Amino acid sequence: MLDVRRLRLLRELARRGTIAAVAEALAFSPSAVSQQLGVLEREAGLPLLERTGRRVRLTPAGEDLVRHAEAVLERLERAEADLAEARTGLAGALRIGSFPTATRAIVPAALITLARRHPRLEPMVCETDPAAVAHALRAGDLDVALVHEYDFVPAPREPGLTTEPLYGEAMYLAAPAAPAGTPEEAGRDQGAVLRTHAEAPWITATPGTLCHAMTVRACQAAGFTPRVRHQVDEFATVLALVAAGQGVAVVPQLGITGADRAVGLTRLLMERRTQLAFRSGAGTHPAVAAFGAALRAAVPAELASPRAEA
Repeated sequence: MLDVRRLRLLRELARRGTIAAVAEALAFSPSAVSQQLGVLEREAGLPLLERTGRRVRLTPAGEDLVRHAEAVLERLERAEADLAEARTGLAGALRIGSFPTATRAIVPAALITLARRHPRLEPMVCETDPAAVAHALRAGDLDVALVHEYDFVPAPREPGLTTEPLYGEAMYLAAPAAPAGTPEEAGRDQGAVLRTHAEAPWITATPGTLCHAMTVRACQAAGFTPRVRHQVDEFATVLALVAAGQGVAVVPQLGITGADRAVGLTRLLMERRTQLAFRSGAGTHPAVAAFGAALRAAVPAELASPRAEA
């Protein structure tokens, strides 16, 4: 009989590529991971792994077993959801991942609703970059998370995870301006707006984040590569730097709250879409469903319904 815990290790190895990365993510030693995968190979009766330099590659049999593992783990999530639904009331920890603007603008109201409806549930929020959410969910470090994608940076499909749309946000070009500070619709096409600032210094998020990739790709689509001066992840700080004449930036709708009057905001023909993510099969878990319902009730009316496609 194949052991589910070892199947989970194999699934993580397929996603992360090295035994060291699996060990770090799941709080094992590398030798323990190797040992457990060796036991799994003996249980399967076939070679599941082959080494290529420092990395480990799955054999065709290993890849096939990962597909079965995904199905098995999804069924287990559904079983846990069914058992939780049969219990009386929701209780215990619910580990939530969220990114900063959603944590500030959406999550607090959702937590108030959740506390009123399910006082024994203990939500635990951890700010997590959307790029790191998939690994955290699959590793069991999170139960549910908010993630986002941009028109120029669609989110890749993550095996073992399911997403549900929550809301969409307009995007704005933030640039130094005479005191006004009120968002205005762009009077020309997006490429022309961005090219106006092709020679200006730019402020982006840190490399490796979706926000950084969004700015770079939007500028490249307009015909230039931005000259990055500052790399900052928090949008309030980005706007403070823009107000100080330190550059220009692309900022989402929830990030422009409280913009300085010295910042001019021009709406772009772009959107950021936020989704709720969880392990496949866990969508019917009462705690996950309750948090999703509370989030939808907390979304401000001015935010758009997300488009179905990027």
